[in-house]
Amino acid sequence: MATEQQGDERATRGAGTGVPMWKFFVYSLVGTLVFFVPIPVSGESSIVLDHLVTALETAFPDLLPYLALAVILAGAVHPFASGTWNRSPVSVVFSVVKVAGLVVGVMLVFELGPAWLFAEDMGPFLLNKLVIPVGLLVPIGAVFLALLVGYGLLEFIGVLLQPVMRPVWRTPGRSAVDAVASFVGSYSLGLLITNRVYREGKYSGREAAIIATGFSTVSATFMVVVASTLDLMSDWNTYFWTTLAITFLVTAVTVRIWPLSKVTDSYIDGSRPRPDQDNRGRRLSRAWTEARETVAAAPSLGRNIATNLKAGLLMTMAILPSILSIGLLGLVLATHTPVFDWLGYAFYPFAWIMQAPEPLLVAKASAVGVAEMFLPALLVVESAAAVKFIVAVVSVSQIIFFSALVPCVVATEIPISVPRMIVIWFQRVVLTLVLATPVALLLY
Repeated sequence: MATEQQGDERATRGAGTGVPMWKFFVYSLVGTLVFFVPIPVSGESSIVLDHLVTALETAFPDLLPYLALAVILAGAVHPFASGTWNRSPVSVVFSVVKVAGLVVGVMLVFELGPAWLFAEDMGPFLLNKLVIPVGLLVPIGAVFLALLVGYGLLEFIGVLLQPVMRPVWRTPGRSAVDAVASFVGSYSLGLLITNRVYREGKYSGREAAIIATGFSTVSATFMVVVASTLDLMSDWNTYFWTTLAITFLVTAVTVRIWPLSKVTDSYIDGSRPRPDQDNRGRRLSRAWTEARETVAAAPSLGRNIATNLKAGLLMTMAILPSILSIGLLGLVLATHTPVFDWLGYAFYPFAWIMQAPEPLLVAKASAVGVAEMFLPALLVVESAAAVKFIVAVVSVSQIIFFSALVPCVVATEIPISVPRMIVIWFQRVVLTLVLATPVALLLY
């Protein structure tokens, strides 16, 4: 007990008596408003960040494809210019994939190539619905991310939520911010937070892998797109909260089984995990102390924004070419080949046992999500409401898909390999089918 009290006293002294705590309140409030608070604009209710992206898309519709192409070009060249393209077999593959994405991008922007590429649900879908929004969202979000995570809010919430996060999901309390940022903002922003905190030595490798594959979902905004496509907006609240609950229930299971349970639990600097402090009886006081320490050590606002913007641009460069190449491949395979029909048989027994309507279709739609999370919705547009609900939940709860999230994770330093991510994806789809199907049958 004396040791803990001495530690608190040292922390308080370290934070100093003249700490400008207005930064904690003002910057954290602005960051929270931008990422988490939906506001109505022109009849559309969404978060400020989404409104900013929409405004830019509306203001510069002809310019943005060329800006996106410039980022794709930079992303394709970067691995070779930096000498990282042959760092590992995975790096070689994704470096080639990025070059292929550049080729596809040039064809789409300059309208060169076969007619099938320009079908509305092929190239234009990838460019207009994924590449351009993500290309704007990540760097703009990175600027405001400096306000959200750089001035004590992460540490403050982390201490308060420690009793929930650690026992259920085996992650620190601060990971709750990652989860909320993903659901309300974007998986790419959530991964940006995760990678930054991991590099700072505040997450172990296993904790970062759990967060990346268990919390980094598509945003609520993208969930609206799925719900609208499948005529589920009349049941939006039911769909949203059911998906939220099932996604985190599935994560609570996957963290306890291989491969997540076997990911290295050491920090990036090689040290062993530091146990959470026992804050019972003084949790609010300790949370405030942690926030003061962070504000005292924080760089200037300009430097913080510059650091986050650089990280956001590098991540955008890594993501966009891969979305075009891998996403297009997934769309072609789903539309013109039986590959996903065959893969769907792996999920058919689970859909059939749970008595899902049209179990083979549910299984195929669940399988195709590994290529791109929006593809399952396209396969069940004409199906029964229960099928739509199950597939809509699976497409979000699966978390892992190759058109965007896998390249995002590969672009970070989080220690989780592509083969292990595929295993985790399979586990998540099976568990989600088991949990979502009874709910759908009760509702419809």
